[in-house]
Amino acid sequence: MSSLTTARESAPAPSEEPSGRGRIGSRLALALLAVVACSAAIISGMSVGGDDKRFVVIPLATAVGLALAALAFTRYSVFVLFLLGVRASLDLFKLSGPSAGNTATNSAAARGLDPASLLSMLFIVASVLWLLAQYSSGRRLRGSPLRTALIVFVAAGAVSVIGATPPEAALLETARILSVVMMFVVLEQIIRDRDSMLKVLYAAYASMLFPLAYTLFGMAAGDPASEVKGSFTRLTGPFAQSNTFARYLTFMIIFGVAIYPTLSRRLRWALLPVLGVSSVFLLLTLTRSAILATVVGIIVVALAQRRSKLIVGFAASALLAAALVPGLTARFATLTAEEQVAGRPETGNSLQWRINYWTKVLPLANQNPVTGIGLNMTQYQTSAAKQPHNDFIRAYVETGLVGLAAYVMVHFFLLRNAVLAVQRSARGTLENGVAAGALGCAVAFLIGSLGSNMMSNVVSLWYLVAFSAAAAYVARSRAADPFGRWNLRQ
Repeated sequence: MSSLTTARESAPAPSEEPSGRGRIGSRLALALLAVVACSAAIISGMSVGGDDKRFVVIPLATAVGLALAALAFTRYSVFVLFLLGVRASLDLFKLSGPSAGNTATNSAAARGLDPASLLSMLFIVASVLWLLAQYSSGRRLRGSPLRTALIVFVAAGAVSVIGATPPEAALLETARILSVVMMFVVLEQIIRDRDSMLKVLYAAYASMLFPLAYTLFGMAAGDPASEVKGSFTRLTGPFAQSNTFARYLTFMIIFGVAIYPTLSRRLRWALLPVLGVSSVFLLLTLTRSAILATVVGIIVVALAQRRSKLIVGFAASALLAAALVPGLTARFATLTAEEQVAGRPETGNSLQWRINYWTKVLPLANQNPVTGIGLNMTQYQTSAAKQPHNDFIRAYVETGLVGLAAYVMVHFFLLRNAVLAVQRSARGTLENGVAAGALGCAVAFLIGSLGSNMMSNVVSLWYLVAFSAAAAYVARSRAADPFGRWNLRQ
């Protein structure tokens, strides 16, 4: 029975090669795309140096979008892997500003023109069509309780749009979260064997190349991308906010630490500097929730893999970081500092500010406790113009009791999915590393959701659900091959 299961798991996916009759059409489409790309490049180049960034970004985004659309409808799996590889770099070309606290100038229309938003829309449309094609061809689509919880939550968000003001902001936020849900759904289908799982992991870590190189170049030039919040200067990398950079690094570091022992010597030497540089950058973001989540996530990985030396080494590194990273100790001290600077909660007692803000946000749910006031509406209905800094409160206020229940279940099944994968994988294998990494990331996500705005942080959550989809494959396979290291150690 196990051999039959293995054969079924290893069965190749239906070919995505175009038929002979479609080759002429494909060539004509490629020629048309080449013309459009050249035209867009000319328009964009002529606009360089102008005052409006849109005239540079939008023509290029249009050309790239058309090329990606062609890729999506001919090589869908390659399309998904490409998106995973580039998504972490797209915020550098963002046309709008940070989403929270900028409701006057950062409208839904402005955010909708961001390349990342346009890419998410393309991904959603292509994914729906691909799933329909798979279903109509008779292929059985894999399902899971986590998928159900994610779909129910995004459905609750869609229903909440009815009572939202302005509704376009809630609709855009729903679409952003839908792209996260869709990424998990399609990766559940794409990851059918170990080779496809490895491709997803390679694509995820390829996404780190540009953000790390961009930040290193900025530091070498003496002017790294950063933002000033309160009295702190915080590293942002290619992202609009330091918090976004930190959350992305959190998941990549935790998962990387988990799979590190299963890699070949060559890959370990490649991953080690990536983890080291990422850890330094994470500390320089001064994002307390992300740093705390990373610490707890790595401890969870160490316990799941029974790596006591990792805990000792990590504790020593934490002490060294506290002593050497400028501003880190002071940043954590603001959790309980008595001084409060008007309009700048980060410089005073930020924990007390959060508690006070939660007491103001929760009564908003009284308008509609069942379906909520609408996704992303909290910042439009409070004088602080900020999101709640607690995703469970946000889920209740913005999507109602139904959305809150679904969001709780999302966290539960993320944890359950990873725990099952740990239990069903042999220690020391790649599968066990994937399972432990997914568990550490799920715990980090839970911690982040309790004190920050993680729910619609698409760029980070795409990689969280990618790791969870890999763990779902491990859990489905019941028990990993005890000789499973050969793929990466040969």
